[in-house]
Amino acid sequence: MRTKTDTVRGAAVSLDGLAKKYGEVQAVEQVDLLIAPGEVVALLGPNGAGKSTTVDMLLGLSTPDAGEVSVFGRKPGKAVAEGMIGAMLQEGSLLEDATVAETVRLVHSLHRHPMPVEEALRRAGVAELADRRCTKLSGGQKQRVRFAVALVCDPDLLVLDEPTAAMDVGTRREFWRSMHEFTAAGKTVLFATHYLDEAEEFADRVVLMRSGRVVADGSVAEVRSAASGRTIKAVVPGADEGQLAALRGVSAASLRGDRAELACNDSDLAIRELLAHFGNAHDIEITAVGLEEAFLALTTEGEEAA
Repeated sequence: MRTKTDTVRGAAVSLDGLAKKYGEVQAVEQVDLLIAPGEVVALLGPNGAGKSTTVDMLLGLSTPDAGEVSVFGRKPGKAVAEGMIGAMLQEGSLLEDATVAETVRLVHSLHRHPMPVEEALRRAGVAELADRRCTKLSGGQKQRVRFAVALVCDPDLLVLDEPTAAMDVGTRREFWRSMHEFTAAGKTVLFATHYLDEAEEFADRVVLMRSGRVVADGSVAEVRSAASGRTIKAVVPGADEGQLAALRGVSAASLRGDRAELACNDSDLAIRELLAHFGNAHDIEITAVGLEEAFLALTTEGEEAA
């Protein structure tokens, strides 16, 4: 039988009972998280949820008040020193007077087994900017250079904080194409983002945080179901909103012309009720809530209760 110790030993990231307090503010409280090698995990949550504090402790930039952090079985500082972690932080500074190539080459020189500088520049999509000074870069270009800096140590774990901030749509697409190349080799990625479509499209797994705690953890489909509820869309001639809202299994209804949208707490019951009362309903669709709706539901329900 596989024990918890065996699971932790084989994990890329293990956070066990992690807690951090700043003055009277409990930034992180009892966070447990295991990430397996090769997983791509999106970390989501509203401002103040504890995402950045968790990432700081994972990188060894902050010491937890309680709990333990392990990266491939090592303390964060040791994993960083061995080049096992590459980090792309949103507030990371670049050497203003240095060129892009000089900046990446400097980080390259700090590691024992880095990838070639030229390869890091190519993967990050900044090879053509190699001779440009960092002061002459746009916001999106600076983000891609930060990506090259994170890649050059050839890490086993890549930690990204809002990686596509300041990038236009085309550049974001190129960035994620590069990320696919990185993860295809079995690398592990943890990224925090406000672009929910990115989490939905690129993450194997989504972790939602609220008020310093993990409130949902699973695949996109599992997080959607955790928010509960499905939506029924149908053309319902002759109905009014009051009639539709009164159907059993329906929590809310809206109507535009003959096109109805029903929010359901029991979609199976609701569809039976709909067809029993409105046999002429057609063009029926039943969908799970999207990741954005799940995010809003799971990260605001505690605030509403308070």
